[in-house]
Amino acid sequence: MSRLILTPDALRSEALPFNGQAWRFVEAQHRVSTLKLVDSLAEQAALEDILEETKPPVPDACRHLDYLLSTPFRYRPYPNGSRFRRAGLTPGVWYGAERPETAAAEMVFYRFLFYAESPDTPFPDDAAEYTAFCVELATPVCLDLTSGELATGHPFWSHLTDYAPCQQLAETAREIGAEVIRYASVRDPDNGTNLAVLTCGAFAAPQPVDRQTWRIRVGQSGAQAIREHPRIGLEFGRDTFAPDPRLVDMVWDRPRAR
Repeated sequence: MSRLILTPDALRSEALPFNGQAWRFVEAQHRVSTLKLVDSLAEQAALEDILEETKPPVPDACRHLDYLLSTPFRYRPYPNGSRFRRAGLTPGVWYGAERPETAAAEMVFYRFLFYAESPDTPFPDDAAEYTAFCVELATPVCLDLTSGELATGHPFWSHLTDYAPCQQLAETAREIGAEVIRYASVRDPDNGTNLAVLTCGAFAAPQPVDRQTWRIRVGQSGAQAIREHPRIGLEFGRDTFAPDPRLVDMVWDRPRAR
């Protein structure tokens, strides 16, 4: 695929303010993973403090944020590239979706990818619990890849495996002070929209403003994602993400963990 070159001036002409919400999934065990190692909440707090000292420092611009918001900005080098972040010593990117259903589709895809790359790993016997959390975003400089002239680059922005055009776009976006990139999800069957947050300054509130409990079960037929309140169920069949070449050799017929 040939490259699409966008200059800083071209991006400035497309930049617009953005105010809205973004949802992201995190495994629910993040709240209790250390509790099983101790005998009291006080001991857990002490253990968490020790672990915190071993981690890279949170950037100064992100220190006021809850760790669910600041975490993507603290870890460098970045081992593998993602859609808007190159591998290596590169600035962080926080990824979210405008709807929790879209965030669920993104999470299910990456669960499928994990099992595709781990053919000997049994499917879990039970559904895994996740927390979907919502953040408020506000920025005067957002690039919307779904509208205006930027939408003409859709084949570049939506490629399933080649992230180079998006990574180049993000680097140029930072040059003009852009804080958020709005783009189409390539995972969501309902064509939802994602948001890539480039700076901690784009978070309008320092903590999540809403949370939901979800359970995702992956098995031989695909996956089911269920939200408790308000109740909703989503089905993801084996072929939901079939166009992605990384899932071609997925081993669906495998035992469950016991």
